[in-house]
Amino acid sequence: MDVPPYCKNFKVLGCHLNSFACKCVVLAVTALVIRAVLLPTFSIFDGTEQDNLVFIGNLSLSFGQKSGIRKDKFLEVPQIVWGLNNQKIAFARACLTARLLNRTLLMPSLSASLFYKEVELLEPISFDKVFQFKKFNSLCNGFVQLGELSDVRNRTGAFELQKGSGRRWTPERDMDQLKQHNEDPYNEYEVIQIVGKNPFLWHDHWPVKDYAKIFECMVLVDEIMNEADKVVSRIREIGAAQVSSRKEFAQIGISPAENSVVQPVPYVAVHMRIEIDWMIHCKKLEQRSNITQICSSKEEIMERVGNIVGLKTPVVVYLAIADSLLHDPSILNGWKEGLIPFEKKKLGVEGNYKKFSYLIQSAIDYEVCLRADVFVGNSFSTFSNLIVLDRTQKLLRTGVTSSCGVDVRWPSYAYNILGESKGPQRWMTNMSGSSLQAISYGSNDISCRV
Repeated sequence: MDVPPYCKNFKVLGCHLNSFACKCVVLAVTALVIRAVLLPTFSIFDGTEQDNLVFIGNLSLSFGQKSGIRKDKFLEVPQIVWGLNNQKIAFARACLTARLLNRTLLMPSLSASLFYKEVELLEPISFDKVFQFKKFNSLCNGFVQLGELSDVRNRTGAFELQKGSGRRWTPERDMDQLKQHNEDPYNEYEVIQIVGKNPFLWHDHWPVKDYAKIFECMVLVDEIMNEADKVVSRIREIGAAQVSSRKEFAQIGISPAENSVVQPVPYVAVHMRIEIDWMIHCKKLEQRSNITQICSSKEEIMERVGNIVGLKTPVVVYLAIADSLLHDPSILNGWKEGLIPFEKKKLGVEGNYKKFSYLIQSAIDYEVCLRADVFVGNSFSTFSNLIVLDRTQKLLRTGVTSSCGVDVRWPSYAYNILGESKGPQRWMTNMSGSSLQAISYGSNDISCRV
């Protein structure tokens, strides 16, 4: 059979092709050449930048996202307010809204002070004074993007998007509004500025895993981490002194040599919510929801922590409590033998905290509780919930998906729910949740499985 002239080169290379096969090869090569010339080249790996996009490979894009996160289009949100963990949730929700709109989130202001009604008294603090800006973008590269005001070319041409409110503003209406503003002509605006209520109060459209990803990217600045290091070191130092004899080291399975070289002395952290305003709030919540396992008295917390199965004593118990309770000596009395309670005043670190604003103090306490060998909190507390979420992520990275009846590292418990042997209920975050509502507003539906 004759071979067409344009296939002769294949014969020279030792390719014996019939006419049909040769034509197929030529067409395929031609198509590849045209594609290389006419289409832009980019990588599908997570976080590869090309022009003004951050391309996302194995992460599913929200509706309307055609190529990736645009770095030349921005979303601006109101100042983020309330407690540390409410602010973390609000920030994550703003990030996920920006991702849905295929925009970079302009770095928002957080609130250093805690005021619920006196908005004019709120003290703004930049995000990068609390969390590492570059680290955030590095860890979340390809998922969400944080920008600075200096990145905006035209600061006067922002489009104001008014968030709806009230009972008639349903999640469906909220999503419809976001869809509408992800299309032209709104797509042409360099900045969309959302005005209205705090992002914590926005409707939640995202699964727990998306929030967890963003929380992992929120690394505290070195100054705060160093202060947390000092507190943890002080706790472990006191713990070592309390179990300094050979007999006591043997009781917790650590030899003196091992302790000084390899293994730090363990400690328990208890997020103790018994201050007056919390008790008023939780009692009302129990009445509205017809649930009795929300509030816990000081005595109930002490008893249940003392009944944790397998807890080796003596052990230092760090009490993360409100400042109003620091001058109440009864907080340190009544604990089971072998549990040695300390709060920041007794530790001698109260002055370290007082140097900082309310928000930074909360961040230090959060880190101290997060690093504890055992954590015990209230399942209706946002602070406790986010700590358990972080600790669940740590367990998952080690391959552990359940703490039920297993001697796992970093166990967490909810003291407001009765568990094994009259102790607190073991607790892991349900990472398959479709929204963060349970964490935002509390839940007694917890378990020791992910």
